[in-house]
Amino acid sequence: MKLHELHDNPGATKKQKRVARGPGSGSGKMGGRGIKGQKSRSGVAIGGYEGGQMPLYRRLPKRGFSKPNQMRYAVINLGLIEKFVALGKLDISAEITEVMLVEAGLTGHLRDGIRILNKGEIKSAVKLSVTGASAAAIEAVAAAGGTLTVAPTLAPHGKSVRKAQ
Repeated sequence: MKLHELHDNPGATKKQKRVARGPGSGSGKMGGRGIKGQKSRSGVAIGGYEGGQMPLYRRLPKRGFSKPNQMRYAVINLGLIEKFVALGKLDISAEITEVMLVEAGLTGHLRDGIRILNKGEIKSAVKLSVTGASAAAIEAVAAAGGTLTVAPTLAPHGKSVRKAQ
């Protein structure tokens, strides 16, 4: 094989269309832009412009609200915890904390805490200590002979979210 024999597969490359390069090119004269009008000129910015009429995005009211300091939890299902216990990645003899769940690889980030949901089945008697859990998940862990402790969470500002009782 020589350098001059190297070539791409057929159809791998396509020549660039050169517009406005004379009548012989097939897209000469006006370069496929038509006659006159805003779109035929350079620097077109039509976006949401409706010819002076009040644009639709300004006619419609604003809706909703995004809370700037809301808590974002990493969600873990009970079925996944059971799977990791069966694989030997979680030790059920000691209390399983949020840090242990992250280190085992159940979730990538701790975020504002971990919330356990009742999806899947748990058979092992685990002792969990997390930031949040659904009522169904707490019942399922108790039915399997384990305990699920929900600790008070800390807001991003360092203030406790739950009131001390």
